[in-house]
Formats: sequence, structure tokens, C-alpha cells
Amino acid sequence: MIATTRRSRPFDLVAVVLLPDRLHLIVQLPVGDADFSGRVSAIKARFTRDYFAAGGSESAQPVARQRQRYRDIWQKRFWEHLVRTERDRIGCIEYVHYNPVKHRLATCPHAWPWSSFNRFVRTGHYPADWCCICHSAPAAIPRDIDGAEVD
Repeated sequence: MIATTRRSRPFDLVAVVLLPDRLHLIVQLPVGDADFSGRVSAIKARFTRDYFAAGGSESAQPVARQRQRYRDIWQKRFWEHLVRTERDRIGCIEYVHYNPVKHRLATCPHAWPWSSFNRFVRTGHYPADWCCICHSAPAAIPRDIDGAEVD
């Protein structure tokens, strides 16, 4: 779904993590192109089609949502954040990679397979044991995002 969207609407995928109830993306758009919403919409639409084609199901919908043809796969809206500084970029990447631990889906970032974390380890941006508790070491919580607590 992301690769297909990238072919038709180019962007660099900086970091990503897929969780059961959310998708975090950090993307860099081409110069002069600010259509982030179009790309997110295309990714969500492709995922939804593929999900239902593979036999996926959704929970019961209120009548109002049924009339609007709203699917219960994604939140209706999404939140975007424009990265303005290098410190903010690093904080956002760390937030994305720490998210499976934050939501108690994994004990360490390297243990969550649906993430770009291991690519960052391979390219030397993180040590393999970043925020890891596998060897009984206390995990270092990622630094803040441009002054905001990572909660």
C-alpha cells in the first residue's frame, strides 16, 4: 500500500511503524509539493481495499456512519506535524520507533517487526539495544519532541 502510493505520488519514507490501531509515518515530500493529505488518503484507501479483499472485517457501525459510507478501519481524521528543526526530526523518529513499547505491544523497539527501526539500526542511526530491556538493563526513554513530553 505504501509502495504503490509512492509510485504514483512520490515521497521519501523516513520512518514508519504500523500498530493494530494506528499508523505513524514520517515522510519527506518533493520540493514544492505539500499534498500530504492526498498521500495519507491513498494509503488508507489501498489498505482498506486490500484488508477487505483478504477477508478482513469491521465492527458494527452506527447508522449515521453507514449512511456516510464510513469504514471502521481508520480514524476519520489524521494528525500531521510539520518538522521544522533537526532536533524535532530526531524526536519524531524516536517517537515513532518507541511507539510499540509505549503501547505495550513489544518490550523493546527491535521486537516489533512492523517498523523501520531495524533499518535505522542497520544504517547506524541507533545501536541495536536502543531503549532495550532484553538484557535486564533499564530502558532509556526517548528524548522529548521539541520540548513536548513523549507520553
